[in-house]
Amino acid sequence: MVDMKNEQTIPIWDGCAPTVAEAIGQFQDRWQPYSKTAKRYPITRLVEELIDPAVAAYSTTLPMRCLGHIPGAGTGVAFSEIIRLVGLDAMVRLQRQLLRAFVLTEDQQSAVDQQFIATLESLIELVGASNRKQPAKSQVRNTRLNGQRLQGFCRFCGELAELASFAGGSDAPKVDDVDEKLRLSNLYCVAHRPKLPSEAWNPAYRKAKRAVAQFDLELARLSRQCAVRGTSQAKSGDVLVDGYIFHYMLGQTLQPADEAELRNQARLMVDLKLSDRKKQILMLQRSAFNQSEIARRLGIERQAVSKAVASIPEIFRLDPAKHSGQ
Repeated sequence: MVDMKNEQTIPIWDGCAPTVAEAIGQFQDRWQPYSKTAKRYPITRLVEELIDPAVAAYSTTLPMRCLGHIPGAGTGVAFSEIIRLVGLDAMVRLQRQLLRAFVLTEDQQSAVDQQFIATLESLIELVGASNRKQPAKSQVRNTRLNGQRLQGFCRFCGELAELASFAGGSDAPKVDDVDEKLRLSNLYCVAHRPKLPSEAWNPAYRKAKRAVAQFDLELARLSRQCAVRGTSQAKSGDVLVDGYIFHYMLGQTLQPADEAELRNQARLMVDLKLSDRKKQILMLQRSAFNQSEIARRLGIERQAVSKAVASIPEIFRLDPAKHSGQ
């Protein structure tokens, strides 16, 4: 992606079709007064004006096998009309389902397919950002909370930050707010809030804070790998680690748009201490190396291999390779 996600930015994926990328850029330039709740400036009207023509023009360049994976394409129903019919939340889910189906059934890793995936991802980003877009002046659920504060994922996982969760209708973030102070974080979820109701430091926050660099590293690797599933993309600098990420993600159905799930997966890897050494061991195990051979290959003691293997949860283990040239 060309940009990080925040309340003022709609990420456009590298390789997105130029006509769609240009339309998204124009959309963002003009979207300031628009939101899904605004009566004078409903955001679907801006989608209709700018995005519909771009999607329609791009659709005419695509092979038939692609058309069924863009909502409304080839049916005479405009992209914005699908949004009006199902809502922005459901539109994001629909787009993710269609993209996942394309990757699993049609993706040939051709230049056309790579541009198609980048374009679909960019359209998903646009709809997701439109769903999160707040009115120019807004409050959260009739409280004094400022709706313009960034509302998104927790810094440490795939759960919504307290403010975003509360704005979405959940009362979980204020369960302990007996004094109705509503000090809701726009950066951390309930589980990772820095302070507990007792005002003591939250151990989960401190643990995640210490490992934030590893979390970011694992998230970047997973995101790169699921963007191009057919080849190794983790770019860890170690062929065994890259191989592990590649084969592990083949057993998943995650796509880059599944940001919450990817963030939670990275959090799980960090919390369960799936180190790069353990990834190396798992990859060699997949290739039928025994523990003594693994130890010699990695230059460590066999007992260290045995101890590492015993500590790896089952969910991270790989299926053995079927030795037919793999």
